[in-house]
Amino acid sequence: MTWRVVRRVVGPPLAAVGLAVLVASLVLAVSGADPFAAFGNVLEYGTRLETLVEAFNRATPLYLSGIAFAIAMRMNLFQIGVEGQYILAAFLAAYVGAGVGALFPPLHVAVILVTAMAVGAAWAGLAGWMKVTRNVHEVISTIMLNAIAVAGVVSFLLGRWKIESETLDTRLGDIPETGWMPSLNPVVELVTREIKRVDLTSFILIAALVGVAYHLIINRTRLGYDLRATGANPWAAEAGGVPPKRTIVLAMLLSGAVAGLVGMADLLGDQHFYSLRFPQGLGFAGIAVALLGRNHAVGAAFAAVAFGWLERASGVLEVRGDAPREIVTIMVGVIILFAVIAYALAQRRARIEAAAAAAAQVGEGPDAVEEMAGAEAEP
Repeated sequence: MTWRVVRRVVGPPLAAVGLAVLVASLVLAVSGADPFAAFGNVLEYGTRLETLVEAFNRATPLYLSGIAFAIAMRMNLFQIGVEGQYILAAFLAAYVGAGVGALFPPLHVAVILVTAMAVGAAWAGLAGWMKVTRNVHEVISTIMLNAIAVAGVVSFLLGRWKIESETLDTRLGDIPETGWMPSLNPVVELVTREIKRVDLTSFILIAALVGVAYHLIINRTRLGYDLRATGANPWAAEAGGVPPKRTIVLAMLLSGAVAGLVGMADLLGDQHFYSLRFPQGLGFAGIAVALLGRNHAVGAAFAAVAFGWLERASGVLEVRGDAPREIVTIMVGVIILFAVIAYALAQRRARIEAAAAAAAQVGEGPDAVEEMAGAEAEP
């Protein structure tokens, strides 16, 4: 990865975060709070080992959600069905994981993960099938499938498969300990102090493997080339021998398979059963991660960690009375807004550089460079 690629991928998110901090400081000052004290407390609390562990735990599903969205976006499919796909996948994976009983630990975990990926892929593939056979736009189909998955299938089956519980929570049975993923605390504690009250999920390693696989598939395989070519120009890709319908279905299947893994960090590392309290909203948050990370594996990792850290470190604001926790919601919105602006400026600069290089080849002047850059910006 060249320095230019790093600058274009990592630079805009860092610039967006900096501008978001500035805007949040102005909001705090207008509301009568001391921005220096507020952010000082956030920084002090956010640099504690336990807070960092919690941030990486939250960044893990956010990263997987962002990658799931980015796979479809690589060919201009706005796949907003990750929310329903991961909830349905977690529900059925939890049911299977509890139902098979105790197995050999790696096999038990594999059964749960394969179930989740298969369910997510099938649910996303349904949207892809509707697009290629009935020309149903993926935004419409995935919105409808989200509602069907959460308010339909999961709610219906949870009422019939629930177990008796001492609490008021409606839930499925517990996954045996052979289906749990171990904590990474012993590894981290080799170079740090003892970690208290929180366990670093080992599912972060699977998320990293998914990111590496995503990067290699998109940039080093024929399938990745087909996805990128179809997203850039579907007519030219089809003329070059790329089957658009098959590519659409494959993209949705891959996106859904990754989406099925989003809830596994909480299911296998923390909760060990599905209930009404299972984390929701991660699918929609992944859209922001992918946009901020520019659909790049490294950029999405930075974005996921940033959002995870902001979510966990912001809790100190309410505890110490510095400001309402909703200030973080404002920051996230501003980060996304400035990220879009920064990417637009970065793309404009890239077009000008490319046009300048092309003009230098033919000996054209500055006016020709601007004209060529403007022409490339047109669809």
